[in-house]
Amino acid sequence: MDSAFVLTIFVVICALLFDVINGFHDTANAIATAISTKALKMKHAILLASTMNFLGALSFTAVAKTITKDIVDPFALPNGSVVILAALLAAIVWNLITWYLGIPSSSSHAIIGAIAGAAIAAAGFKSLNYTGFIKIIEGLILSPVIAFVFGYIVYSIFKVIFRNSHLAKTNKRFRRFQIFTAALQSYSHGTNDAQKTMGIITMALISNGQLASNNIPFWVQFSCASAMGLGTSIGGWRIIKTVGGKIMKIRPVNGVAADLTSAMIIFGATHLHLPVSTTHVISSSIMGVGASHRFKGVKWNMAQQMMITWFITLPITATLSGLLYLLLDLVF
Repeated sequence: MDSAFVLTIFVVICALLFDVINGFHDTANAIATAISTKALKMKHAILLASTMNFLGALSFTAVAKTITKDIVDPFALPNGSVVILAALLAAIVWNLITWYLGIPSSSSHAIIGAIAGAAIAAAGFKSLNYTGFIKIIEGLILSPVIAFVFGYIVYSIFKVIFRNSHLAKTNKRFRRFQIFTAALQSYSHGTNDAQKTMGIITMALISNGQLASNNIPFWVQFSCASAMGLGTSIGGWRIIKTVGGKIMKIRPVNGVAADLTSAMIIFGATHLHLPVSTTHVISSSIMGVGASHRFKGVKWNMAQQMMITWFITLPITATLSGLLYLLLDLVF
């Protein structure tokens, strides 16, 4: 059997493994608020999130095409399969470390940084598509800032609208509405996060000459959607615990405001074909809502720890993937 074909199969397996890990690592964010307010039981929330993630992943491919062509040119990338394999292994290692520590780190930052690092190790800095790469980085940086501001605004509007409402009755209504917002947020997660792995597999197929364009094959789309759904079904209690309770004490009205904000930002990014960190967007939405509700009620020490992890993910995964590429290049 051709060695390049075997390597491609190995890349596909690692990519789907990354998607499974992404499912229980990142999707936990989408249902954390609904679980923390007891709007949904854990098993029901995970089932809902798995289904909506699967449907969201099947609905779009534009973000996948951005990943395929905007970081590096897959048609000109030397030793492309080894580059992608190194990137996937680095991202998987980082995701497992942050999951174990219960830190809601970004899988998007991890894989994008890892692809850049491995490509630089293979062909130098000239291998990066700087126009597309900078556009992606801008989206990753700006999206949590926008989510924080929108979260603050949305909850401020809620406070005005429901200022004379009975607190217990209002929270009861919002708790029911959270089932819808959790579903919406899980669907939005699938429209953006699962696309990244589709783009990576497509890159591998192009670099090995098995695909002539950056159009995403349906089998790639379906397998990535399935892997994301499977990962979601496994759950991610460590991340749920952090997002659902360690940023602020979340009530149903807070959860709805945060869910609507983050879903709106993620849908907007998907419409613009931009990959964003759903982890950053959801966590920042919660912080914005918390700051609007009661500034001192936000546990800013935890927020600081999360932000440090966000900033160090790109350079760490880039360095790790570069080292892994040099090692794998000796083998393949």
